[in-house]
Amino acid sequence: MLAAIPLMIVPLVLYNLVMLGIVGGGIAGLGSTVTSMSMMSGATWTMSLGDLLIVIALGLLFIEVLKATRTGAWSVIDHMLSMFVFVAFLVEFLLVRDAATQVFFILMVTALIDVIAGFSVAIRSAGRDVSIGL
Repeated sequence: MLAAIPLMIVPLVLYNLVMLGIVGGGIAGLGSTVTSMSMMSGATWTMSLGDLLIVIALGLLFIEVLKATRTGAWSVIDHMLSMFVFVAFLVEFLLVRDAATQVFFILMVTALIDVIAGFSVAIRSAGRDVSIGL
């Protein structure tokens, strides 16, 4: 049952927590520095809160693609819920002023890739499960 919950809901919830000011100090907090490191080249590499959200989403996308290889009744529910999460991203992107950012757009595209990859991998692996006896 818990395996059917789409993990891409985590970046959506985190972004909304940032947008509401509960985490990171509001929408302006997306540019706030989370970490900074001096590189051997002498340059300074910084990661903002928005960058961290994207990295989290990419890690969760990897897990979602691995989940798509499973076949069973819950996999259909997982794909359907992933589609709902993408629709939530899309509606929020179109209707909410603070969601019209590059970070949110990249998170939305990640959710779209999750939906497309999930269906593609599931169809491909289901085709291997079908055997035609002659």
